[in-house]
Amino acid sequence: MEIIQIVGLGLIATFLALIVKEQKPTFAFMLVVFVGCVIFLFLIDQVYEIVRMVERIAFNANVNLIYVETILKIIGIAYIAEFGAQITKDAGQGAIASKIELGGKILILTMAIPILTVIIETVLGMIPGT
Repeated sequence: MEIIQIVGLGLIATFLALIVKEQKPTFAFMLVVFVGCVIFLFLIDQVYEIVRMVERIAFNANVNLIYVETILKIIGIAYIAEFGAQITKDAGQGAIASKIELGGKILILTMAIPILTVIIETVLGMIPGT
């Protein structure tokens, strides 16, 4: 039950941060960032297994692995941008957080264009008379 460990760690860090925040707000923020990184690192093995499983499914379905890798990179960008934006919001910097989110969205769109092009070309190839 890894979720219990994650939630437990998160709750303990939250209570500690609330207590410490009154005396040392910088230390409380560092505690929150540290625990966020620990939780992220705790999940790396599961993320690796998900990536391997998706690659196996794509290989068995004869899907070009370049497209699968691109989709996985897009998902990674989304998670990293969200993580960075949440930490920045926790620090009280909402404007910077929204710029991080915008940057993530633009990078996702940039990476998705080749896939969208292939999809459009495939659909157009299916239409009779073109």
